[in-house]
Amino acid sequence: MDFRGNDFDVTAQFNTTDPQVVNDEVDRIYLELYPTAPTKLLDHAFRDLTRLYRGEYPGFHPCDTAYHDVQHVLDVTLAMARLIDGYERSQIGTRRFGDTLFRLGVITALFHDMGYVRELDDHEHKNGAEFTLTHVSRGSVFLKDYLPKIGMPEMADIAAELIHFTGYETPVGNIKVPSPIYRLLGSMLGSADIIAQMSDRCYLEKCRDRLYPEFVAGGLATKRTSEGKEQVVFASGEDLVLKTPQFFKGASKRLDLELGGCYSYAQQHFGGQNLYLEEVNKNIQFAQGIAQESDQSILKRVPPETLKS
Repeated sequence: MDFRGNDFDVTAQFNTTDPQVVNDEVDRIYLELYPTAPTKLLDHAFRDLTRLYRGEYPGFHPCDTAYHDVQHVLDVTLAMARLIDGYERSQIGTRRFGDTLFRLGVITALFHDMGYVRELDDHEHKNGAEFTLTHVSRGSVFLKDYLPKIGMPEMADIAAELIHFTGYETPVGNIKVPSPIYRLLGSMLGSADIIAQMSDRCYLEKCRDRLYPEFVAGGLATKRTSEGKEQVVFASGEDLVLKTPQFFKGASKRLDLELGGCYSYAQQHFGGQNLYLEEVNKNIQFAQGIAQESDQSILKRVPPETLKS
């Protein structure tokens, strides 16, 4: 693998801050699987995603959450396309997804975190991170309205459920989808969300400098005990980094058990190597080393700036 820049994916080939670059690669994967299928709806969704995060989509402010930004969304979308590709090429499932479900999975991935984006008529919230606990439900409402607008009305209700595989508002077992193939698609979506962000080259720096402030704004840095007292969950960005290995233990359980080990389809896509897990493990080992040395000064990578100034 070539040198990987801070704005590139796990293969060090694709700039995940550039929607067109990711759009082109997703189209390439799609057309290799389904050579005669149209890319029109995928391209339309990528354009709308770009407009939404830039503040050019009607009714919405630009994205103002530095962790849950357009790079994160594009990373997840690319991972989702690769997982679907790995599954389709493995030929071990109950049935193929086909081009329609590929489009559904990718479009849901594109908008899976749009619930962090504030509406123009919202005068109550100062930052999208304040929607942390409800962003998945907000995204569900958006998808239910959005898919009919781009010519996929029959998938609107399903997309509104699939998005819940990326969150914790609804237990995975309680998400209502019409058949096992959609549950598999949702499990891939939830898996892509985890492996994409945790394999980011600047993951630990982003946790310290960007995710922690979002947790504070969203009410996740503290919690109420059963006695009604406030308890600190994450004392600082540095504390969040130190607790990342423990978080990964829970994430691994979710990946393997609740989401059925779908991350393994990346191995089929990459021809035998799971680049996502390799990069995740590097980040976890790095975090463990930081904890042992009690020195976070080695976290010097500078994540790309994607928010509209």
